[in-house]
Amino acid sequence: MSVTVRAMAPDDWPAIEQIYQEGIDTGNATFETRTPTWDAFDAGKLAAHRFVAVDDTAGAVLGWVAASATSARPAYAGVVEHSVYVTAAARGRGIGWELLSAFLDSVDASDIWTVQSSIFPENGASLALHDRAGFRRIGTRERIARSEAGPYAGVWRDTVLIERRSPTDPS
Repeated sequence: MSVTVRAMAPDDWPAIEQIYQEGIDTGNATFETRTPTWDAFDAGKLAAHRFVAVDDTAGAVLGWVAASATSARPAYAGVVEHSVYVTAAARGRGIGWELLSAFLDSVDASDIWTVQSSIFPENGASLALHDRAGFRRIGTRERIARSEAGPYAGVWRDTVLIERRSPTDPS
């Protein structure tokens, strides 16, 4: 499968929303219980660092990556929290790697020095992807929140906190 990673566009939203919902439904992607509107998603994600992977033959969006600022405080201006989602039909084909690589190239060329995320320990594929990309596991936040959707609804969940510092880390 030939894939192109490109900047996310508003017209991609129906596919992005569907892929996001697939992740919610697994119970192993997010604590969110429903997808946001495009306007909410657009307002919360940094425009310069949003990408989609598109099947070159079918033109279908296969996955997406985006980031949000972790804080409005100036001291944290270079710290973001990211998400990577791949549609179930395309998992295991390197799409996550393509998306994460494009995203990291983008943030490394900017003023962002730390990329972080929290991943459910049961999401082994995501943990392996991030390990390969140079993220380090900071620790496990035990019983940090209770799932409200998917097969884990009502269950207190752990998350693994990961981070990657820019190769040009200013500290």
